[in-house]
Amino acid sequence: MYGRYVRGRSVRRCVSLACALLLAACDQRGTPVAPVLTPEHALRTFKLPPGYSMQLVAAEPLVHDPVAIDFDADGRMYVVEMSGFMPNVDGRGEQVPNGKIVVLDDTDHDGTMDRRTVFLDSLVLPRTVSVLEHGVLVGAPPFLWLARDTTGDSRADTRVVVRSDFGSRDDNPEHTANGALWGIDNWLHAANHRQELRLQRDGTFAMRATPSLGQWGVSSDAYGHLYRNSNEDPLRTDLVPPHYTVRDTSAFPARGAYSALTTNVPVFPSHKTPAVNRGYREKTLRPDSTLAHYTSAGSPTVYLGDRYPAVMRGSVFVTESAGNLVGQFVVTDSSGAPRSARRAQDSTDFLTSTDERFRPVNLANAPDGTLYVVDMYRGVIQHRTYITDYLEQKIRERGLEQPVGRGRIYRIVYDSAGVGPVPQMRAMSASQLVHTLTHTNGWWRITAQRLLVEHGDTTIAPALRALQRHADDRVRLHALWTLDGLGCMDTPSVLAALIDTSPHVRAAAIRIAEPWIARTDPRIHRAVNSLARDSAVSVRRQLAASLSVFPTGQRTALASLLLTTNTSDAVIADFASRNVASASALLATLLDRPALATQHDGAAIEALAAQIGRASTPAGMQRAISLATDAMRPTAQRVAIIGGLTRGAREVRKEIELSSPPSALLAVADAQDSALAASAKGLTARLHWRGKPAGSPVRTLSAAESARIAAGRVEFATTCAACHQSNGAGVQGAAASLVGSTYVSGPPARLIRIVLQGKEGNMLMPPIGATLSDERLASILSFIRREWGNTADPIDAAEVKDVRGATTGRQRAWTVDELARIR
Repeated sequence: MYGRYVRGRSVRRCVSLACALLLAACDQRGTPVAPVLTPEHALRTFKLPPGYSMQLVAAEPLVHDPVAIDFDADGRMYVVEMSGFMPNVDGRGEQVPNGKIVVLDDTDHDGTMDRRTVFLDSLVLPRTVSVLEHGVLVGAPPFLWLARDTTGDSRADTRVVVRSDFGSRDDNPEHTANGALWGIDNWLHAANHRQELRLQRDGTFAMRATPSLGQWGVSSDAYGHLYRNSNEDPLRTDLVPPHYTVRDTSAFPARGAYSALTTNVPVFPSHKTPAVNRGYREKTLRPDSTLAHYTSAGSPTVYLGDRYPAVMRGSVFVTESAGNLVGQFVVTDSSGAPRSARRAQDSTDFLTSTDERFRPVNLANAPDGTLYVVDMYRGVIQHRTYITDYLEQKIRERGLEQPVGRGRIYRIVYDSAGVGPVPQMRAMSASQLVHTLTHTNGWWRITAQRLLVEHGDTTIAPALRALQRHADDRVRLHALWTLDGLGCMDTPSVLAALIDTSPHVRAAAIRIAEPWIARTDPRIHRAVNSLARDSAVSVRRQLAASLSVFPTGQRTALASLLLTTNTSDAVIADFASRNVASASALLATLLDRPALATQHDGAAIEALAAQIGRASTPAGMQRAISLATDAMRPTAQRVAIIGGLTRGAREVRKEIELSSPPSALLAVADAQDSALAASAKGLTARLHWRGKPAGSPVRTLSAAESARIAAGRVEFATTCAACHQSNGAGVQGAAASLVGSTYVSGPPARLIRIVLQGKEGNMLMPPIGATLSDERLASILSFIRREWGNTADPIDAAEVKDVRGATTGRQRAWTVDELARIR
């Protein structure tokens, strides 16, 4: 361009103007801002392990602001376009209904999409698409729709509401419902939502309760284990299917869901990343200005394809959009040990880019056997709720606010393997679909299973039973769950699965056998009971989770056996302890066993004590306290008993009445500072007896305050629970516990400031109050001040308004010293 005259100006003048523009596009240190790269140029910025490369599948103008994808049975790609997300650094205009679901086709079969059809439009911040034969599930809070194309033109012409509580439009889009993954158990699993769905034969959906887990994305491995994550917490899994943890509504959630597989491990971007939230913190950036650890972990995706080396199968890939990279974790799941995970690379990550606008927000297993990377391609990826002043400054310095409306979708290819064929599964016969359950690509297997279940053809049951003898346990699992989905499971099939050589199949068989267990089928009972001593902990955990369906006598005997033979497993302990005949009697029996004399991980002891604490009977508490204050017992046992009693009492949210002062416990609490003394002090706060020195009384709530707290419970679940967890316990190293927190129970003005402007120091808190009204913020704070045993007075909207006004203009988070001066 510089070799021509431009509107009469000379070449020299154009060059001078170009230089001036280049200088203007630099920050004060002379660092160039992040340029907007073409898709072809962006391909040259990627770094992958040897043998791997990136291929462009789609880019603007064919696709805009993509955040999620799914494929139909013929390989057509459905894309969620969240065009309303952060159109500017202030987030103005987010509620404009400009979101879409689009269908992309590769009409010339060259591997690149070339046709775009709008399937559904006028959506506000959509984030979910899941393609079924019965229609396409589309999530755009507060609705989850089933949309259908009845004319074959790839455009939805009908839609019905499946759920009207699939998040809220008022919620931060980083922390609301998303995902609808068809699992191997034929249930649709989500993240950040308290329901799972199952398609029924009449086209409606059954629902079951589940904890609200994870933040963005949900994935399954080949055996049905689910994976989720959030922010600085890159990888978690369910040790038992999560609905079991809330299955018994009379009990409190058991452990076993959303278990951490990693701590916040390091990341290694391939360029400086100053424009990350809280980049001013020493622990966020390294001295070389590269992101040090995950801050925006999302979309954990298990590789199920067949086009990478075999060693890659089962690896979990995690996006880190702030650091412009994708990490890889190797998961170990041996039959006798719990699942674990480690980084696949020591000092690099699987996929990095030097393009600051590369924003990998989602991953997907594709029909062609590769992983697809969904790149929202933009400068601003942090929602306004959490943007610090530091990040806003960096966004403006580096010119990242605009443009928006771009987006790319790539595939990661292993060069020597290429990509697999395009499927044509909708035209397959039932017998062909059954054969496809043996495919080496997991996407083909789960899609074939879904199609078989949706079609409902029960004549294929004999062929499925024949697959139960297949050499590959993944195939045997698909056959088992397809039989279950079709309603064709029979006693011989269940019995065969219960003695399968694969622990994955045995664990699934326990779940599927529950109707037979409830009907007291003696053959099934004998087979299931024998699994109480199974070599695989995953099988024993599933048996403990399924205890509630057993007849009472068998249930209590089996629970006692599981508890006494798995004393260090917290998952088994939680499920078994709430099914024993007498928690007090079994606790005494366990403590008398010599083998437990040196037990340091007394999960069974703690779980039984928690059950006693929930029951809150004076006699039971007195007996347990006498065991905990016996100086002849190991300290670890005593701490476990006291901790369990405290946990149980906290969960039922009541003060436990004793007939006499717990003198021995008070003596322990007054002893030299130790873990035992601290535990004892926490328990005494939950106890009451005649003559106990009066503490601060817990004020009775007014009707308005009760309503505010009820509203706060809902707000907390969608705004705060992803970090602080639904039980308020937080995440170690990432989010502070709210249980017993002095910040929560302290002066309202201090707590309000923390939420409005954030907190520095250990366990920092980002500023989130700017996007919440005074009423919403007051409801959340009132809820946490009266939940999980906290007894502080609620906060009203007027108090929030006063503090907001008094701190207007505050541009930085509060330090610990500043907060300490607020009374």
